[in-house]
Amino acid sequence: MYLSAANHRIPLSDGNSIPVIGLGTFSEPALTKKGDCAASVKIAINIGYRHFDGAHLYQNENEVGDAISEKIAEGKVKREDIFYCGKLWATNHVPEMVRPALERTLKSLKLDYVDLYIIEVPMAFKPGNEVYPKDENGKWLYHKSDLCATWEALEACKDAGLVKSLGVSNFNRRQLELILNKPGLKYKPVSNQVECHPYFTQPKLLKFCRQHDIVVVAYSPLGTSRNPLWVNISSPPLLNDALLNSLGKKYRKTAAQVALRFNIQRGVVVIPKSFKPERIKENFQIFDFSLTEEEMKSIEALNKNIRFVEMLMWCDHPEYPFHDEY
Repeated sequence: MYLSAANHRIPLSDGNSIPVIGLGTFSEPALTKKGDCAASVKIAINIGYRHFDGAHLYQNENEVGDAISEKIAEGKVKREDIFYCGKLWATNHVPEMVRPALERTLKSLKLDYVDLYIIEVPMAFKPGNEVYPKDENGKWLYHKSDLCATWEALEACKDAGLVKSLGVSNFNRRQLELILNKPGLKYKPVSNQVECHPYFTQPKLLKFCRQHDIVVVAYSPLGTSRNPLWVNISSPPLLNDALLNSLGKKYRKTAAQVALRFNIQRGVVVIPKSFKPERIKENFQIFDFSLTEEEMKSIEALNKNIRFVEMLMWCDHPEYPFHDEY
């Protein structure tokens, strides 16, 4: 499939489509200046991005919404040009909490619908307004999740026109099969958002998702920030890799652009996060070169099968490590 800066949507199994590159908007609220997120979304729209990946959890959906509204008012884009992915957090898995959670996101964004709404993690925290619930001893408060019941509540949101497509995130094969084999399934997941990059290529999960027409969306496609609170820093930084840098030299690109190109040539959607204008621009410049089959294989061989994002908040959960079963 030919992808270009102007036309880079790939089909989803429900008849909708998703831009193959998006801007990740994750930020740590305490470390991010007010307005940074809105500014980066506006810059991204001007550059040509049409896909924005966000979440209620990031506490900046209002900024994303303001930036989108401003660009629509300017006539730069129409609503239907924009693809927004929102996420259902782990404290809202109880079916009656699903629609109010989505409506909260829509209110923050000032939008009538989101293009994709996904279950952020397959496990649940204690339901309620506490985002990271803990007991008096500092232990995480988990809750038994009924993913099929949560999924049915999401299907009702799609029927109500609040969301165009439904997906999941951080699901392994078993959890995907739980939804796919659900009696009376109305809408199957169109996507699965997982960590995926040259050091963690996800070959088995990718193969399974392809067999079921589920698009893989790669978060941390360039590795991650080196925050030891949530990142496995024993793995070397991806962008220092010698092969990625030598290929970058060959194509007059950066190691980051090579890593992103690698994934989109495999049909994997990438959502690199940056609030730096020059990086946002650089990450989008991946449509004017392509890697050879041999180069793709040599990048695949970099796989260390080690993830950067370890999700340590789930380490006492009975299903941890949930993502090792692909």
